[in-house]
Amino acid sequence: MAKRIGVHLGTAGGASKSVERAREIGANTFQFFSSSPRMWRAPKVDPAQAERMRTLRQQLDVNPVVIHTSYLVNVCSQTETVRANSIAAFRGEVERALDFGADYLVLHPGSWKGLSRHEGLKLAAESITRAIDGLDCDGKVTILIENTAGAEFSLGGSFEQVAELVALLKVCAPVAVCLDTCHTHVAGYDLVSDEGYATTIKLIGATVGFDAVRVWHCNDAKAPLGSKLDRHQHIGQGTMGVEPFRRILNDKRFAHAAFIAETPVDEPGDEERNVRVLKSLVEPEHAVKEKMPASRPKTTRA
Repeated sequence: MAKRIGVHLGTAGGASKSVERAREIGANTFQFFSSSPRMWRAPKVDPAQAERMRTLRQQLDVNPVVIHTSYLVNVCSQTETVRANSIAAFRGEVERALDFGADYLVLHPGSWKGLSRHEGLKLAAESITRAIDGLDCDGKVTILIENTAGAEFSLGGSFEQVAELVALLKVCAPVAVCLDTCHTHVAGYDLVSDEGYATTIKLIGATVGFDAVRVWHCNDAKAPLGSKLDRHQHIGQGTMGVEPFRRILNDKRFAHAAFIAETPVDEPGDEERNVRVLKSLVEPEHAVKEKMPASRPKTTRA
């Protein structure tokens, strides 16, 4: 199975254009916003765009497709108005994901400022449950809880918090996990040193579980380890360097996952350059193993 590597793309000219754009820059997966990430109100999905996206994905083998939830959504806000708006907005996100046929919908749980962490966790689960009530998501779209950069009051700043929220939601929603390399790094988890990587990955396995990690957001960091500052940088040009990405891309425990960059677009071509860097880090042995069954079929002993 080909490694799934892509980038977050804009939707100028229609959302379905992103599928073609992904292939043009060498990607076979991508992420996009289904509406403006800075506005509560969102237009309805154009059925023609949705159908064209489904057709192009099949023709060009672009999978999975990921939608990132609006930054305004805060499902654990202590403010009832914000929470009500967030529930309505998140329901809209799920509906659009279903319309587009997206595989995953990534969510930042939000901030529990003014509450206890336990209260924030409980509110997040309740809000998401209310938002998807009556929607048929099973087997269609999976909600991915993303780890955050570890800022004070931010829900999901530890793997344990992500695992807790996933456990609460499993009874009522198709849910899994998205891990962000920059968030992980600035939250204080070491992915850079050999020993640190081994310790961090072991902790991921013990909390959220390897199988639950469906997407890695591959972002280098502008800020140092443990800084709690969420500032993305181009792959290999930040405080992490290329080695953590090489390890993750070739780690068999994440062979099922998609790897999507959310790196800055400072100059034309940056999206393609970051995809190219990630693809260059995939070890050749993976490609060889894909071809082996065709040239050297396995035999079974009697």
